[in-house]
Amino acid sequence: MSRVAAVCLRRGHHFSKTPSLSIRLLAGLGVEGDGHMGALVQHRYDRHRDPARPNLRQVHLIPSELFDELRAKDFTIQPGDLGENITTSGIDLATLPTGTRLQLGASAVIELTGLREPCVLMDRFQQGLKAATQDRDADGRAVHKAGVMAIVVSDGEVAAGDEIGVELPNGTPQPLEPV
Repeated sequence: MSRVAAVCLRRGHHFSKTPSLSIRLLAGLGVEGDGHMGALVQHRYDRHRDPARPNLRQVHLIPSELFDELRAKDFTIQPGDLGENITTSGIDLATLPTGTRLQLGASAVIELTGLREPCVLMDRFQQGLKAATQDRDADGRAVHKAGVMAIVVSDGEVAAGDEIGVELPNGTPQPLEPV
């Protein structure tokens, strides 16, 4: 069964986020009180390029299984360290198609918009971390393992232990691409 393993937020723009007992998701905005909350792009680099662009990165999710993989490579990683709002367990987020909806807890619903592309800030946090969150598939295509991004469709409280429901989009599945 897929579950929320941890939830995190932090005011302002910082690489890491602070674990919390619960977070509140607000439709069309993101995580209440988080530095990336907003209808328009909040990511500093993207906002500089086009401040009127919709915010497709309202919620950042990372599977806890990535932390296990990184710990096996001698990285010290805890929930929130990589800037995610929600750490999941038991769900392979990166294999879900664009537009997949996840129900978190009793009422919150988010829709996956794309992959988080590993950035240089990861190496500032721990040297070599960026490369450790990237790979190549059998065809040589880049595989980004730094989590997925989503928008909030329905308001709700989310806490560790909440179940995660999955609703795949209609039509031909489109793989997640970096956003």
